[in-house]
Amino acid sequence: MAKLAVVDVGTNSIHMVLAEIEPDGSYKILDRFKDMTRLGDGTFQHGFLSKAAMTKGLEVLRNLTVLARNKGYERIIMVATSAVREARNGGRFIEEVARQTGIRVHVVTGQEEARLIYLGVRHSIDLTDRPSLVVDVGGGSVELIVGDRKNLIRARSLKLGAIRLKDQFLTKDPPAKPKIREMQRTIDSQLKQTLDQLKTDDFNRLVASSGMAGNLAEIAYLRRTGSPIPQLNLATITLKEMKAIEGLLLTKRVKDRLAIPGLDPRRVDTLLPAAVVIRRLMERIGHKEVTLSDKAIREGLIYDFIEKNREGLRVEQEIPNLRLRNVIYLARRCRYPKKHSHHIAGLATSLFDQTQPLHGLGKREREWLQYAALLHDVGYLIHDRQHHKHAYYVIKNSNLPGLTAEEIEIIANVARYHRGALPGTHHLPYKALPSGHRKTLVVLSALLRIADGLDRSHFSVIQGVQVKLGKTIRIKLDTLGESELEVWTARMRSNLFQRVFRRKVEFVAQAQ
Repeated sequence: MAKLAVVDVGTNSIHMVLAEIEPDGSYKILDRFKDMTRLGDGTFQHGFLSKAAMTKGLEVLRNLTVLARNKGYERIIMVATSAVREARNGGRFIEEVARQTGIRVHVVTGQEEARLIYLGVRHSIDLTDRPSLVVDVGGGSVELIVGDRKNLIRARSLKLGAIRLKDQFLTKDPPAKPKIREMQRTIDSQLKQTLDQLKTDDFNRLVASSGMAGNLAEIAYLRRTGSPIPQLNLATITLKEMKAIEGLLLTKRVKDRLAIPGLDPRRVDTLLPAAVVIRRLMERIGHKEVTLSDKAIREGLIYDFIEKNREGLRVEQEIPNLRLRNVIYLARRCRYPKKHSHHIAGLATSLFDQTQPLHGLGKREREWLQYAALLHDVGYLIHDRQHHKHAYYVIKNSNLPGLTAEEIEIIANVARYHRGALPGTHHLPYKALPSGHRKTLVVLSALLRIADGLDRSHFSVIQGVQVKLGKTIRIKLDTLGESELEVWTARMRSNLFQRVFRRKVEFVAQAQ
């Protein structure tokens, strides 16, 4: 089970969702956190995130990051949308977030924002095989998305977000009528142009996501029934209800709007432009009803993570050991020969266990041998010629969480010496190791060279080994068939083994 924290740095709010994801791709939300930071206040007028908004945003993100980590969430995905995307000092803000939290903020484009919203909505509502139109009214932008139950067909990002429109047109209380008319003309112009680009007005349904739409649904339901809305997802608002709510918001001062049942006080100055956008969209496409989705960009990020990491999530369940799991991840990325590599790891560790009285190494060194065996052929990703040297480079320069830099260096060296020249001080990486590690490296390399030789054909002809210690070390080979090639190769690669243990080695094949 993977633990994922998703942080959405929006123009209006900062949200965090804590999710647990199962290997089968299902997930459950364990907690949600939200802070109306209003990061975008004034941004679209002046082109800069204000100092106060940045300070507040950084404080919220620090607290959320600490909270997530304290709950055991090390995977944290953080995205920012239009306010940070458009601000001239947005780059400085994300640099400061990285410095104070250690998290890199991904600033998504309008198109990517639309894709993620679509993923969230698609998994909360049956969009059917006919195209639906999804509208997400954010603080800085409005995303219009055409999609069905399988595919996102088209998407456009409009600069019609509620904070943007509020800052541009609604500066007086109550709003000036000429400014209201100007705002409506701006909305109409952008909607007409965008709907023309979408090349269809025959939508199966109109779906609205985002907190703005959700709050409008809460107000509509209270007016309709006198009771709080029991479930936001699949709730509906009629065009008549939308016009009535818009009329209420238009005629009241800010302080009077606070008395509207169901209105979120934190949206008291931004809900009107959101209502106008949705109402005009309904009228333009001829729909008398809009359906609500309670999922959007944050859930979209979870589904996107699941899709991109499905194989890794399965491996995480199969391999709970973090160190081994990350070695397997690297091996898979390098398209390793799975059957051969795992077979070699088994032979090498079996040789390690049965020769332990001679080398005296322990559990940690056995792990290094296993990891080197699993990775010994990753150099083929670069080229088959001198692939053992390429293996050293790949392992040395890979991120393997759970392993120290010193351990990675040893593993890389062991993999490098699975064939070719023997370890020696004329090789700089070997020479740079402390003397104790050089001795360990030589033992592990000697074992790996024989193990690799015993599967020269990659057909697992040698099923197992039985080691008998003595003046001559006898290694009995359990074979499935003709094994002359494997025996000959192992014998050719036993020179380092004989040098390390100062004993001759003899291979004896015995059919099972």
